[in-house]
Parts: sequence; structure tokens; C-alpha cells
Amino acid sequence: MGTVRDILTVKGRDVASIHPDATVFEAAVRMNEKKIGSLVILDGGRLIGILTERDILQRIVGERRDPCSARVNEVMTTEVVCCQLHTSIDEARGVMKNRRIRHMPVVTETGELQGMVSIGDLNAHQTHSHEQTIHLLHEYIYGYVATGH
Repeated sequence: MGTVRDILTVKGRDVASIHPDATVFEAAVRMNEKKIGSLVILDGGRLIGILTERDILQRIVGERRDPCSARVNEVMTTEVVCCQLHTSIDEARGVMKNRRIRHMPVVTETGELQGMVSIGDLNAHQTHSHEQTIHLLHEYIYGYVATGH
């Protein structure tokens, strides 16, 4: 069974972040530039929140607030659901499904940010794993043919 560490080994550990005093407009521009759906909020290197597309839709668009004047710390989610490197992929998927979240920071036991996984990362890992299994089964059923190269 795979772990979150397996995903970060392939994906990398870079995490896009923004300061809590930045405007929501600045955050949205950064998310669009990087083609991502969330930013972690760091204050002095410490994870204090996450800003997601859903936060912007509900707390800015839904409330008709000006994204140029609203600050990230006013609309970010502060109860951040996190996992650790040793968290199984199945457990991470279950937490994301049950909590209805699409992005989950990966932290150490002391809270140090290690990376970020998304539901898309989990799906891509599962798809790759299934493709490998299908390939191996195909070789087993039909036999491996050496090409001599």
C-alpha cells in the first residue's frame, strides 16, 4: 500500500504559499498563474491556514466582497486538515472524501510543512498503479516477448 511520501517523491515538495496580509486578489492571481486550487498561508514559516477556490467563491464572491481590499487572513480556512508522510494513500483519500476537501498539506509531527497532496494527485497515483498492474497481467497472460534489442 502506498503512502503520501510516494506521491511527494514523484510530485515534489514545493508548496505555493502566500502571506496572511496579502489581498485575496493577489492570492487569486498567484493561484491562476500556477494553475493550482489552493495556497497555504504561512506566517513566519508556520502554517496558519489554507486558501482555496471554495473559500474565494463562498467568502468573497458569495458575500459580494471586494477581492482587492479583502485580506487573505479574513477569508482563509484556519482549521487545516493535514496528513503526514507515512499516511496511507487510502487513508488520505478517505479523509479528503469525508471532510469534502481537495487539498491537504503534509506536515511532520511538529507541524513543519513537507508538501501538499490534492485529490488529483491521489487519483493520478491510483491510475498509474492500475496501469502497471494491467501491464504486468497482460505480460503474464500473453507471455513476455523479447525483442532481442
